[in-house]
Amino acid sequence: MQRAEKARRIQVILDERHPSSPVPLDHEDPFTLLIAVLLSAQTTDKKVNEVTPALFALGRTPQAMAALDEARILACIRTLGLAPTKARNVRALAQRLVDEHGGAVPADMAALEALPGVGHKTASVVMAQAFGVPAFPVDTHIHRLAWRWGLSDGSSVERTERDLKALFPRERWNDLHLQIIWFGRESCPARGHDPAACPICSWAGVRRRLEAERRHPRVEDAMRATRAR
Repeated sequence: MQRAEKARRIQVILDERHPSSPVPLDHEDPFTLLIAVLLSAQTTDKKVNEVTPALFALGRTPQAMAALDEARILACIRTLGLAPTKARNVRALAQRLVDEHGGAVPADMAALEALPGVGHKTASVVMAQAFGVPAFPVDTHIHRLAWRWGLSDGSSVERTERDLKALFPRERWNDLHLQIIWFGRESCPARGHDPAACPICSWAGVRRRLEAERRHPRVEDAMRATRAR
């Protein structure tokens, strides 16, 4: 089956199973979304949602966050991975927003990527979910499922993003980004997955990639193994 046909069928299934997919990170506006996505690197969304209420109670706006010292921010997020670096970036980012953007989150990809601690994926999420600009942020769920389903070769997240943007309609990118995340969590997990029972893997899964996953406990190792062949 060609990739384009696969993508069309996958889109139909995602629309049926996840017609409304919320952003998994709790937030109220572009600033709190930006901070939550920054904090989510190498950490689960669940853990981020556990710490952000206390953090946002102290620093609900860029001005309030910039007024906090780094140690106060760190105390709120200490349970997250890379907490010291994230605390430093959160404060520096807030100060940059105050100094250079009038205390507002810019609706511009280049300006977002120039902020401390903000990479392409984080900026893409904010553009898509805070400002409604079509983007296709690729997190670990999307990267592995695009590989598992044969929509991309798994060589890099950049390649996966390009492939998915080429396969799906631009006006659907923002929805599909969330739909794939939720489908991965609820129906197509990284481990303990039964491809035969999966609504998508049962027909779209690439056999040798599914077999590699069976042999390798970590999906990342399975992806590397198939590329080495």
